[in-house]
Amino acid sequence: MVRLVLVLGDQLSLGLSALREADPETDVVVMAEVMDEASCVPHHPKKIAFCFAAMRKFAARLQGLGWQVAYTRLDDEENAGSIGGELIRRAAEFDASEAIATEPGEFRLIAELEDLPLPVHQFADSRFVATHAEFDRWAEGRKQLRMEYFYREMRRKTGLLMEDDEPAGGKWNYDHDNRKPPPEGIGFEGPLRFEPDEAVEEVLALVEGRFAENFGTLRPFWFATDHEQAEAQFAHWLAHGLPKFGDYQDAMMEGEPFLYHAVIGLYLNAGLLDPLEVCRRAEAEWQTGRAPLNAVEGFVRQIIGWREYVRGIYFREGPRYVERNALEQSRDLPAMFWGGETGMACVEAAVAQTRDEAYAHHIQRLMVTGNFALLAGVDPAQVHEWYLAVYADAYEWVEAPNVIGMSQFADGGIIASKPYVSSGNYIDKMSDHCSGCAYKVKVKTGEGACPFNLLYWHFLDRHRDRFKGNPRMAQMYATWDRMTSDKRETIIVEADAWLARMDAGEPV
Repeated sequence: MVRLVLVLGDQLSLGLSALREADPETDVVVMAEVMDEASCVPHHPKKIAFCFAAMRKFAARLQGLGWQVAYTRLDDEENAGSIGGELIRRAAEFDASEAIATEPGEFRLIAELEDLPLPVHQFADSRFVATHAEFDRWAEGRKQLRMEYFYREMRRKTGLLMEDDEPAGGKWNYDHDNRKPPPEGIGFEGPLRFEPDEAVEEVLALVEGRFAENFGTLRPFWFATDHEQAEAQFAHWLAHGLPKFGDYQDAMMEGEPFLYHAVIGLYLNAGLLDPLEVCRRAEAEWQTGRAPLNAVEGFVRQIIGWREYVRGIYFREGPRYVERNALEQSRDLPAMFWGGETGMACVEAAVAQTRDEAYAHHIQRLMVTGNFALLAGVDPAQVHEWYLAVYADAYEWVEAPNVIGMSQFADGGIIASKPYVSSGNYIDKMSDHCSGCAYKVKVKTGEGACPFNLLYWHFLDRHRDRFKGNPRMAQMYATWDRMTSDKRETIIVEADAWLARMDAGEPV
């Protein structure tokens, strides 16, 4: 009996659970480029091109290994337009009475598969270290679900950076050593760039024709689109980027979009690289003395700590997690997030880089665009949709907890113990943006005052009832209370006026 084996665009791994459960002698792999997925948000053209090109190459790889693959291209005349529709169409074509799949990373798709008239058995995604049940057992009964303690459990489970039962070097976390401001120069040329081959060029032409209005620059397109290229990029970074990654992972520099970052999130999340394998290879760089412990630990923490943790949160909290708005913020996302004119150098740089590369590193996302949206009171649903749309590594299971929880505090504190907000001082310390900005980071009020300075206190004031009892924010409110009433009033009035100009569509 023929079964269909669904492989999604972020499941491009030979070890995928659905493939392991299937029989290449009798079963048919179904892969499809469908408009429902390509347009569920206005995805960056580079992300769409990356997904389609990588899917086509993975399908060819499966065929080379003996699998029968029913592949639907976006412009195929019989394309049903949705994953569910393609499964139904292929079931009729191959006289299949059931399908198997690996659990998708988005509740919308999980529900779509569950609601089909065709039975679809969903297997757990074994490409992650922690199962849903393991995360839930860890979380059960805890008052606070802090990543640091979950991360330690993942270290123990995997044995990564462990010496017997103790963490390598005597500490679990070397984040304190990973906060250096930007250096004078970067001694790393960044990620490998791959010239599009014929298959990729065909996809680029398709994307240019169908998604020309989407925010983002398609060309030059240089992403890896198969397993071998992704492996080459990771090996390149291990040799040249990892040694200084830890020191400067939080830094931001004009004209340096990548610094020492690995830029492999899109490859991990699409299945072209294996998370545990990349961690073991990074660990080997420390063991052989080619990379320092703080760099390797910081990398490993991002993969088996943070990445696993946010997935656990997403599936534990359920499909309505993305609707959370604990702070009741409702302002529309400003035009500057879509490339509109702004005098804010840090926001302009982060958005321009996002437009051109479909990439920004974690501090740009958290402490520039995310910080601004939170301070300005932007509706977290709009912020969530923007991040999901514009980054090549964004899939809902990883993006939503990072935005709804970590960045926007919209989940009320499940992930973060306090909002990640700052004035302009943090950005000035960790970047070189402020020296060329139209605003002055040292100016608190009046002509040229940095908007982050005004909006920081505006945010704290309007949410005082919620946060005044938070011990981690006591010093902030003590500083606010020491200001004269006139100064506090000036800050609020100027912040309101600045936000009103932004809401009116004026360049700010």
